This record gives sequence, structure tokens and C-alpha cells, in this order.
Amino acid sequence: METVTGTVERFLFQDTEKGFCVFVLKVARDTTIVVRAHASSFHPGQDMEVEGAWVMHPKFGKQFEGQICKPILPTSTLGLRRYLSSGMIKGIGKTYADKLVDYFGTTVLDVIDKTPERLSEVPGIGPKRIATIANAWSDQKEIAAIMIFLQEKGASSSFATKIYKKYGSASIAIVSENPYRLAEEVWGIGFKMADTLAQNLGFEKESTKRIKAGILFAISTASSNGHLYVELINLKKQTLELLELEDNADLQVSLKHALHELHETQKIKLVTYQEQHFITLSQYYHLEKGIAKKINALMAHPSTRSFDLDAIYTSLRFQQPDEIELNEAQQKGVMDCLQAKVSIITGGPGTGKTTLIKKLLTILDANKVSYKLAAPTGRAAKRIMESTGKFAVTIHRLLEFNLQTMGFTHNEQNALKLDYLIIDEASMIDVFLAHALLKSVPLTAHVVFIGDIDQLPSVGAGNVLQDMIASTKIPVTRLKYIFRQAQNSLIAYNAHQINQGKMPVSQAECTFKDYYFIPEEDPNQIPLHLKKILHGYLPKFGIKTDDTIVLSPMNRGIAGTQKLNLDMQQILNPQQTKEVKRLFCTFKLQDPVIQMRNNYDKNVFNGDIGTITVINDEDKNITVTFLEKEVIYDFVELDELQLAYAISIHKSQGSEFKAVIIPLFMQHFTLLQRNLIYTALTRAKKVCFIIGQYKALAMAIKNTKGNERITFLTPYLTSNLEAR
Repeated sequence: METVTGTVERFLFQDTEKGFCVFVLKVARDTTIVVRAHASSFHPGQDMEVEGAWVMHPKFGKQFEGQICKPILPTSTLGLRRYLSSGMIKGIGKTYADKLVDYFGTTVLDVIDKTPERLSEVPGIGPKRIATIANAWSDQKEIAAIMIFLQEKGASSSFATKIYKKYGSASIAIVSENPYRLAEEVWGIGFKMADTLAQNLGFEKESTKRIKAGILFAISTASSNGHLYVELINLKKQTLELLELEDNADLQVSLKHALHELHETQKIKLVTYQEQHFITLSQYYHLEKGIAKKINALMAHPSTRSFDLDAIYTSLRFQQPDEIELNEAQQKGVMDCLQAKVSIITGGPGTGKTTLIKKLLTILDANKVSYKLAAPTGRAAKRIMESTGKFAVTIHRLLEFNLQTMGFTHNEQNALKLDYLIIDEASMIDVFLAHALLKSVPLTAHVVFIGDIDQLPSVGAGNVLQDMIASTKIPVTRLKYIFRQAQNSLIAYNAHQINQGKMPVSQAECTFKDYYFIPEEDPNQIPLHLKKILHGYLPKFGIKTDDTIVLSPMNRGIAGTQKLNLDMQQILNPQQTKEVKRLFCTFKLQDPVIQMRNNYDKNVFNGDIGTITVINDEDKNITVTFLEKEVIYDFVELDELQLAYAISIHKSQGSEFKAVIIPLFMQHFTLLQRNLIYTALTRAKKVCFIIGQYKALAMAIKNTKGNERITFLTPYLTSNLEAR
């Protein structure tokens, strides 16, 4: 291999998912070359040593194919200024970079490395900043070692910072011993990267350790699609495809041994249902089994609260003139909630779910019954609080996560103190949250689940609300009648049209028009339509752009969230110069952002939406405001965030926006389903615009396939189904 040395001038291309980039390297005063390599965590202005070979690109000509990229510490004062002000070391920005180089000259890095206490000699640098700089320098050295180690093993170094943050100084030892741990324990690192490392570390392709890792990853992949179980035959097939192994008798024996070892170590469970064998992670089995056990226990345990049911029913049938009248289904729902220990209220928009709950709360208040209202997301909790006038919180806040134990404070040993627990947007609750929630409920309490079963199921694994309804063990109130105020809305009317498999209409006998279909065959024209809607139509509705969101079926492509976010950022926040550029995105001040994973340390959760309110270049962090809560992210943590001008329809569950814009094209065909369109439409509070192809809309409404998930909560609730 050949070695070239120079200074990174600028990036030409970056792919954060693959850790691949193309950049210009200045190798002499007037000479630059183009380098393509799997490398990251460096900035323009940094000196680099690249090992590789020259290649001829058919379109772009001669380029240097880098195999290993090593950062080089600068030795000149100019290089040191540029390096220290590049953002590599937290606590040093341009101002302090100049001060430090002016004072210490070319010895500045030795001072930071060996005698950081001397930094106090520079005016304006106190103990707190010295500690920040010293810690950041130490981290950078560790990360650099990991980066070189990963590159030497043929894998991308883009996740070196994450690995170091997870394992610290033990990173290289842990990766060397079992690289497959990365796929399970480090967010953002997939099985493919872990497998690449493993094979380059000498793990055999048909080793039991590799096959076991493949089996576990295949189950995890199924869970990312909502399934909790995989049929045994399919699991073997998927594992072999994942590991790129050809099926034969010897390999089947190896698979059997791997499955046996995973079962013996209680990593997996085998469930036989209707003469078919299914495999799941032991954790998933115990979650579903635990949910079923607690629901059955709640329903069997008597309530400590009693009501004058005859008097309440009479009052429901004969409302006072100043009270909102409830129809028969709503009356039944209230009575079910008072009598049953566990009950479910389901219905679409405008069918009176909120009215029913308000009446229930009035009765509970009159009888001095203690209750709590909760929802899966902050936005959903805020909405139920606004609609009922009663305090509500997120489920996570209700259960009080404890960072020391990494678990919820409220559980079987420390149950919530209440008589009623009322959960809104229950369709969003996955098995993990449902299990934690039900564990915290005292056996004497009543639980009321409210949700719309026609929406998309939870983003997380499981199908809790649907499965509870399917069991027929729990009283269910189905609200279908659309009330007069909702009949004036095309959003509500069309939502029910879609549910019935009918095409939505743009014209109807309504008080006002709040649904528009904008025909467009070319997705490249979406930005033009966005400008018209944002600057032309929305002001007529009195809607601000920050009350508007674009919802797309998918993330990639011309009509995906990634491209739409760039379009929207250019339309709504083009003049903002305060920004931070990462390999995957440019974040600007006042950009809306969405959290992409549960982060219990920061108390923010997957799907939370906030706004960037501070970008701190010197401390290398940004501040995001979620509702009234401020959360600080170091620059290395920004891959937890994405822009939220446009988000996926799945991520929009539990949220409501005054205006919703939905691009819908045939390129989305793999995801076009009825409940997807229904969910997107019902996120709109005042107006909804669909931009796209009529054919794509028709295809989505006709498609009801793909909604079924492999879960066993229903048989667990109704039978003695057990695992082995």
C-alpha cells in the first residue's frame, strides 16, 4: 500500500450509515487529491495520513482509495490553531485556540497532554474548563486508538466514539473477545458491522458463536417489524441468509447445536402453537406472559370501590339540560369502566372518546375516587390534559425511571397509589411499556385503556391493544357514531371513509373544507407544492408553520423524510447561520428535531419532538427544548436526533398537529397500507393536504395486509399456553 499525507480541505460526499466519505486532501502547497475511504470523526483542517492505493473512477477520474486513515497531530502554529479550533476538543473554540497557541506556541499539545494544570496560566481559563479540556483530550486519544484498531480490521470507524462511550478503556478488549456484543449493546451498530469485525478478528464463518449471534439478530430483526416470535423453519432460513451460508446437513447440525445452547442458557424460548414451533427471546416471552398474568389477576381481584350503579345509569340516560348527552355506546362505556377491573374504549376521530372519559372523571370526582391519567408520549399527555382539564403525564414519568437501578421506581414492590389508571393512545403501547405499566398497578385498581385500533400498531414490538380486544376477556366499548361537530370535518369524515375501504372525498356538505388532495405525478415537484402550502394556504387558516408537519410513509427517496427535511429546512429556516454540521445532517438554530431512541439518562424518548434553542461551539453541545424541558446533547450524541420538519407516519403516532402534509407516491408502494393513511390523516387537527398520485392513495386504501404481527398475548390471556 501507498501512504499519502496532507490536510483535509472539504468533504465531497458523506454516507453516515456506511461510514463512507469522499474528501479533498491537500498534499502540497498547490496540490490536492481526492480520497475515498471508510472513515469519520474528523473535520476539515485536520492533518491525515492515509494508507491505500490509486484507483481510476469511471466518472470522476483518478482517486486515492484509502484503507486506513490516521489523524496526525499538527506541529506548526498555523496547524495547531486550525486543529484546536476545529471542534475536536471540547472546551476549546476559536477564541481559546488562539489564546492557547499564542501563549504556549508549538508546545501546546504537550501541555494539554502532560501538564493540563498549566492551562490556568492563560487568562480566562478556569478549573472547570481545564477539566473539560483534559477529559476531552483523553477521550480523543482513546477514540483514535479504537478508530485505528477498527480500520485495521476492515470496518468503518464511524462508531468508534459510541464504542468508547459504552466500554471506555476496555473497548478494544471487549471487541476482540466478542464483537457480536456491539450489535446488541451499542445503539446504531448493526449485525453486519459486528460480523465484519468478527471475521477479520478470526472468527470462523460456521462457528457456533457466529451462528448463535445470527439467530439472536434474526429474532431482533423480526421484533423491529413488530413480531415477538419467529416460526422455527423461517428462523433457520433467515439465519442462514443473514450469515450467507449454504444449507447442508452439517450446517443443520450446527444450527441445532446453536439453538440448543441458546435454550440451555435461557436466551430463547420455544412455543408450540397450533402444531407449529415458534422461537422468541426469553425476555419477550416473559413480557407477554407477565402482561396476561397481571390482567387476569386484576380481573379476578375484587375492587375496593363501590358505586351506586343504578343512580349513575339513570343520570346517564336522563341528562340535565346543561350536560352533554351521551349516546348508548358511550353510556355502556362509562358503566363498563365502573364495573370491570380492566376495560377498553376504542373509536375513531369524532366518535366521542373524550366526552366519555370526561363524564367518567366527573363521576370519579363525585365519588372521591383517586385516579391518574397517562399517555405514551408528551404530546399525547398534553392533549388529554387540554381536552379533559385534568392533569396527565407520560407513562415514563408516571412510573419514574431510576437511573441508578436502570428501572422504574414503581413496580410490584412499589405500586402506584390510585383507584383508577386511565391510559390514552393505548394503541401505541408496546409489550415493554405495557409490562412495566401493569406491574405498577395495585390489584385493587381499575385500568381503562383508550385507543383507536384502526391506527398503526405500536412502533415497538407487540400488538397489545389488538390482542387484548381479540381475547374477548376484557369489556370493549366500540364508538362508531360520528357526532355533529365532527360531521362538519372532512378529516373525520374521510378517516371513516378510509376505514371502510372507500376513497376520501374533497367535496362534501361540510361547514368548512379541511382536506385537500393535490394531484402530482412527479415527486420532484414536492418542494414547489410545499412552498405554496406553507406560504399561501396556511395563512388563510391562521396556522403557523411551526404548527405544521410533513408525514411520509418512508425515510428514503425523493418523497422520503430525509429529502423532505432538507427541502423544508431550506424553505423555513434558510437564513439561519448558527449551525452544527455532522456527517449525517446539518442542524440549525430553531430547527425542530425528533429523538430517535429511548434515552433514560436524558429522560427523552423515541418520538419526542423539540426545538434546537442553543448551539454552543465552545462546549461542543446543543440544547433542545422539549415542551418545557431543556436537554443538552454533546456533538457526538447528535445521531440520536433527526430533523423533524418531516417525520415518518409511524413516528407521528400519539401526536397531533394543526396542519399535516402527506406526500403519497407509488415509490412508497412497499409501505402503502390502509392504517398508514388513516393514522397520517387523523394526526391533522385543522387541515390535511395530500400531495401525490391518486393511484398510490387507492392502493393504500385497498391494502389491509401486513398488519398482522406474530404475538401470543391473546392465547396467553385465554389458555394455558406455555413455552419450553
